[in-house]
Amino acid sequence: MAKPPARKRRKAKPAPRPRAVKPAVQIDDGAAFCRAVEAATRRGKVPVLSEVKLRRILTAVVKAYAAQTEDAGREIPPFLDNSVTATEAVVAACAIIRAVDLNLFDVAMWFRRPVAG
Repeated sequence: MAKPPARKRRKAKPAPRPRAVKPAVQIDDGAAFCRAVEAATRRGKVPVLSEVKLRRILTAVVKAYAAQTEDAGREIPPFLDNSVTATEAVVAACAIIRAVDLNLFDVAMWFRRPVAG
């Protein structure tokens, strides 16, 4: 009786490589924009942007700040030391509060929220 033909052994498939996790989106930090605004304000000039561009920039910055703060689980200092005056901060804060239809009672509730770090 003849032997059945030998079966070829299948090579084991290598384990799939783990996919590399993509890092968070890296974005140009807008250094040229920041330098232009800083230079204009140092010369006593108002940086001129169209209202549409200004809104787009502020919208993006607020969204990025809120997302990164939530992700970090702590409040990230929003400004470089002594880079924004109290007047500048309050003007922007009041406009933001009005834009999203909040009142000071709403803000007080958020203000008392515990801040880690």
